[in-house]
Amino acid sequence: MEITYLKKLNQLLEGELHYDDLMKTLYATDASVYRMLPLAVAIPKSDNDLKVLIDFANNHKTSLIPRAAGTSLAGQCVGKGIVVDVSKHFNAIVDFNVKDMTITVQPGVIRDELNNFLEPYGLFFGPNTSTSNRCMIGGMVGNNSSGTTSIKYGVTRDKVLALKTLLSDGSEVIFSDISKLEFEKKINSDNLEGRIYRVLNQELKNRSVQDEIRNQFPKKEIHRRNTGYAIDEVIKTEPFSNSDIPLNLCKLLSGSEGTLAFTTEITLKLDVLPPANTVMIAAHFNSIENCLNAVESVMKHDLYTCEMMDKTILDLTKHNKTQEVNRQFVTGDPEAILMCEVRDNSIEVVTRKAYSLLDTLNSGGLSYANPLLVGEDINKAIELRKAGLGLLGNIVGDKKTAPCIEDTAVLISDLSNYIRDFTAIMNGYKQKAVYYAHAGAGELHLRPILNLKKKEDVVLFRKITTDVAHLVKKYGGSMSGEHGDGIVRAEFIPMMIGENNYKIVKQIKQVFDPNNIFNPGKIVDAFSMDKSLRYQPDRVEPEINTLLDFSDSLGILREAEKCNGSGDCRKLPEFGGTMCPSYRATRNEKDTTRARANALREFLTQSDKVNKFNHEELKDVFDLCLSCKACSSECPSSVNVAALKAEFEYQYQSINGSNLRTKVFAYNNKFNNIGSRFSGISNLMFSNVFFSSLIKKGLGIAPKRSLPNISSVSLFKWIKNNNKQIVKSKYTKEIYFFIDEFTNYLDTKIGKDAIMLLGGLNYKVNILPNKESGRAFLSKGFLKQAQQVANENVALYKDLISKETPLIGIEPSAILTFKDEYLKLANDTGAAKSIASHTYLIEEFLQSEIATGNINPEQFTSESKTIKFHGHCHQKALGNQKSSFDVLNLPKNYKVTIIPSGCCGMAGSFGYEKEHYDVSMTIGNQTLFPAIRKADSEVVISANGTSCRHQIKDGTQRQALHPIEILYDALIK
Repeated sequence: MEITYLKKLNQLLEGELHYDDLMKTLYATDASVYRMLPLAVAIPKSDNDLKVLIDFANNHKTSLIPRAAGTSLAGQCVGKGIVVDVSKHFNAIVDFNVKDMTITVQPGVIRDELNNFLEPYGLFFGPNTSTSNRCMIGGMVGNNSSGTTSIKYGVTRDKVLALKTLLSDGSEVIFSDISKLEFEKKINSDNLEGRIYRVLNQELKNRSVQDEIRNQFPKKEIHRRNTGYAIDEVIKTEPFSNSDIPLNLCKLLSGSEGTLAFTTEITLKLDVLPPANTVMIAAHFNSIENCLNAVESVMKHDLYTCEMMDKTILDLTKHNKTQEVNRQFVTGDPEAILMCEVRDNSIEVVTRKAYSLLDTLNSGGLSYANPLLVGEDINKAIELRKAGLGLLGNIVGDKKTAPCIEDTAVLISDLSNYIRDFTAIMNGYKQKAVYYAHAGAGELHLRPILNLKKKEDVVLFRKITTDVAHLVKKYGGSMSGEHGDGIVRAEFIPMMIGENNYKIVKQIKQVFDPNNIFNPGKIVDAFSMDKSLRYQPDRVEPEINTLLDFSDSLGILREAEKCNGSGDCRKLPEFGGTMCPSYRATRNEKDTTRARANALREFLTQSDKVNKFNHEELKDVFDLCLSCKACSSECPSSVNVAALKAEFEYQYQSINGSNLRTKVFAYNNKFNNIGSRFSGISNLMFSNVFFSSLIKKGLGIAPKRSLPNISSVSLFKWIKNNNKQIVKSKYTKEIYFFIDEFTNYLDTKIGKDAIMLLGGLNYKVNILPNKESGRAFLSKGFLKQAQQVANENVALYKDLISKETPLIGIEPSAILTFKDEYLKLANDTGAAKSIASHTYLIEEFLQSEIATGNINPEQFTSESKTIKFHGHCHQKALGNQKSSFDVLNLPKNYKVTIIPSGCCGMAGSFGYEKEHYDVSMTIGNQTLFPAIRKADSEVVISANGTSCRHQIKDGTQRQALHPIEILYDALIK
């Protein structure tokens, strides 16, 4: 299509239309194995924009692919037309009726966000997917999602009361309950809506047709079913049977994957919140067979969830920082765990239910351990289970779990036999599949492990799917229980529902969408399930040489390929964590962790340049990355985008060079060294309005950003002058103290307090002439310079640092380079690893000493203080905030709370840069600034990151103290 037409279309939209290579690349994939480069990406702002897009698609023979969070597993969100992203602007709650327990929302409302709104009213929307903190109601309707709660609260289709839609001719139609009389009136309407009802009447009124549908569709007792269009639900209604069930085409549209109409508003039936008291039993099994044999008996109890995880997923949780905490309930090395939850408003009753369930498990003799979980431990177990999909991306190498047969559902009474036959199929292909998910609903997410970069495994991809489809048909099951048909299963719909019924499905598509503008290739006239894959089979894998060592992922390309599109990086601040601060600020897909990994994968694979990093598109997509490192711990696949960005910047600048500002920030230690010699003049210039404005303008620093004061005496110089005061002849333990570049010149007082505190607590503090940490070099992609200081620091400490003589530091972003980047930079990797294993943030060291009894509250003041603490992103990603919390709580009358703040938004030089300032402050204003502003003036604000303290000062005008300053002040001297 000529670009002229797209330019004209862009002018007609209130929203945005993107047809550049970067945006098309980012929307070419979802969470499936498929990749199709779209014609364009539209981000509409209004219903009128959607009408314009529909008109354009009809007139220019293209299509519209609706997309919300883009977490579809079957390829529903990929296509060659215009991808229409409703996530940014179609996210309003339109109407709420507490009495009737109904709510009307736009399709971009997030499921958990909706339930947060409903909770004060004692209501909630029941269907609960593993992606619930970012998936959107529109996508849930499109896929007829269900999740962990379906055994108690049903599926999305059960909850949809009305859909406001735009049909393929642009007309607006609301589908809701209609009586037989209203149906007969609509049949006679001379418009597209009328034609739809006429065709449905013609196709479904015949009794023999209805019998064929009942005979061929999945067994009616299987509630989780998404095979084709739900004509089996339509024939149950008043116009087609003797029932008094009103006809509601929402049943048909739910699960239609956006192939029939474009939905703009959704009215949902709500449920009363589940009973507050809950107990979970996590039954442990030595085999998958034993686990599945237990399902039928436990389902006789009044369960709210019945979820399964197998050993593959459980083992992957060992290597993810977030999930390591969540898996503490796991006992031994189980082949499978069945998580069974009971609830009741009475503690006595829920306890009785739990022990009754426990009796069933014990008498069955199939499980070897049955720990009871309560309170926060239940939430941790649920989060562990939810992380299953993302964790599967953590498998190192090209073999990954392939989503193709992962959504089958059968009757619970058939489940054990079905899995027995399924396992026989897998054994025939020498496959050991992954088993997890909704055992209590007769649905397991079963995944073969395949290398879809190889043609022979692509052949297996089809063969396995075909064989399993025949097996599902044998058991009268559904090929899709909740993930939808999409591309991967649509080919098998004729087999699953019968050719005659498939013809009816095609007729329905034809009448709704005669020009095939709505999401073609899904459900009807399907795209081939083994074409348009994310990877080209048997391609020559590009050799990408990097300065950072990515060997733990088998190279930088495979590090990027770990991202499977699950979209955890799209969760909002209210759902906790830090990832991804830039997306939280802009709500643009381009600014997600997923986008950065996808873009890098695409250009490293597709580029024909010698330096494959040399693309402006990559510069654009990495621009708002704050290198917070949250992705390395919060992303279940542990994609390390901070490392990817550092390598990209190094490679890109090797061709394009770097500007003055970048060099100044990279070499800030050198400039601070000079500034400290003339600190009076430096600080006068930094604080004077005239001179500071000149500096900011010359370097491209935001006018509203303050510049830091430089200490008149560096920490190294102070130590030289106070050496006798530091050294102790008798001490509890000996440590080495790393002086980072920020503490040395900007936060000298904190460094002094740390040394005096350690000395006062009876520790011998050794200080060597270390080099700077290299943090500034790393943040600006100056990797050779960072490698040089890393090698020098490793050489300095390698024969000194041990369990008995650990390395301690103050600034998280600096000391934690020893535990992270140095492992990818240092030439002496053995020494780097040894030092890393005995390197601690000062709070971590003090925490361990408190635990061993070497430090106690009697050494500190008994005065009272209230403290609010904000932790550094790198501390959260590589360590934990509890160490700071414990240290601050050491004085017995100090009351400490951790601000659930995510990233502060400063991120070193990022917050200084004028083009990033607004995003920086937006991030700060999400959680951190409001929490500080609400605090009384006597409340002490604490933050252990130098950038965090700077951001807090600029954003709230409050002075934040390092925990060590507070603790040294509290020390009885």
